[in-house]
Amino acid sequence: MEPAAQAPNASTPPNIGDGWYAELADAFAAPTFAALRSFLVAEREQHPVYPRGRDIFNAFKLTPFHQVKAVLLGQDPYHGPGQAHGLCFSVPAGTPPPPSLQNMFQELQRDLGIPRPTSGDLSPWARQGVLLLNATLTVRAHQAGSHQGKGWEPFTDQAIRQLSAHHSGLIFLLWGRHAQQKESLIDADRHYILKAPHPSPLSAHRGFIGCGHFRQVNELLLAQGKTPIDWTLP
Repeated sequence: MEPAAQAPNASTPPNIGDGWYAELADAFAAPTFAALRSFLVAEREQHPVYPRGRDIFNAFKLTPFHQVKAVLLGQDPYHGPGQAHGLCFSVPAGTPPPPSLQNMFQELQRDLGIPRPTSGDLSPWARQGVLLLNATLTVRAHQAGSHQGKGWEPFTDQAIRQLSAHHSGLIFLLWGRHAQQKESLIDADRHYILKAPHPSPLSAHRGFIGCGHFRQVNELLLAQGKTPIDWTLP
């Protein structure tokens, strides 16, 4: 497993972004994470695994714990070469946007009149406080869901719980059944939960297109006196 994804020890806590290690130290120390690390070491010996080790924790690195304003939950990384870079739904600049991301851009244009971006890199959203978190942070090449149930879910569930417990007024975007299963981790009395179908081609036209979530996020942020998200991308 590459250095960025190694489990920590007391002397070398991992670099996963400002404020996050204190919230996730117990999750890193859990037996499930030790088992995950062993699984990934063996997996990388036999198969390509995405994203690269140094990119696994990009969602946390780009969005410090105390700067989170909204949380977009995904399922697992893209499984094609050059697509995954540690942010849910996002692809590196220069990589064609996959269909779900294209539908997100369609809704962005419909909702806010923002022209469809040419880049699928959502890093500018992350840097403004939108945590782009997948439930599973790695995947075997060409096998969607292949790393589910291997130990990532307890880790990312803990991230959601800590956000819920130590923030107020966060906006959680739960698109699709898998994301909506995480609703029980969120204190609905302290936070806002926006639900819609997944933006995949199979479900986008069952209610994702027309959900208006991009506008609603900014309205909720403004109502709290917070700076809205500039959803514009290159």
